[in-house]
Amino acid sequence: MKNSTMGRFVRTLTITYDLDIGFWEMPLFRGAVIRAMGAMADVLFHNHTDSDRLRYAYPLIQYKRIGNKASIVAIDQGADVVGQFASCGCNMLQIGQREVSCNVLRIQPCRVLVQLWESLLHYRLCRWMPLNDKNYAIYCKLETPIERKNLLESILRGNLLAMLKGMGVWLDGNLVVKINYLSEPFLLQYKGVRLMAFNIDFESNLSIPTNLGVGRHVSVGFGTIKQCRENQTGARVDEEKNEL
Repeated sequence: MKNSTMGRFVRTLTITYDLDIGFWEMPLFRGAVIRAMGAMADVLFHNHTDSDRLRYAYPLIQYKRIGNKASIVAIDQGADVVGQFASCGCNMLQIGQREVSCNVLRIQPCRVLVQLWESLLHYRLCRWMPLNDKNYAIYCKLETPIERKNLLESILRGNLLAMLKGMGVWLDGNLVVKINYLSEPFLLQYKGVRLMAFNIDFESNLSIPTNLGVGRHVSVGFGTIKQCRENQTGARVDEEKNEL
């Protein structure tokens, strides 16, 4: 596979804890980590500035459920500060109504060359929330599956470009995105609001580190990308949805 443009190495650090967790508990896990750190928490843990304004940028610390375990995926500068959680000395967290221990199970550093390639790479994207109020209205007006698929491909391309911008990666070429499998839309609840989500398989000429998020609410595990060695069947994708 030959590269078609220069790229940049992106560092990720995935920390998995010995804590079984449901996907619906991910916002609670995020809140528990931030509370445990208190004032020492870097802005990247919660994306709020000292003046309590939102940091409108791609989250460089994302809270995930990986193999049923609570995990944190930190990217570049996020990887530099994520050790603050370990150094706060708190291994007991309040997840909703339950107090749980939270010890490190494994740490996985990774370094990926993020760039465009001549060949297409295969990915799975789970619990992807692509639709805001504006493009939801557009989506509902479209009459055919092809029209809706084309819209979602355009949104996914925009999501990937936003992710790249947030990681400081700039492309000198055409980003290709092709959805091969699109689940039926399903509803997920976030902060009391029911939002439309999809599971998809897609191809792209972009190399993407696994477990990064795209779309809405990626800081709490929505829209997580998994690398695939080859195209998978839709049945496997739907298994991810059924883990809720």
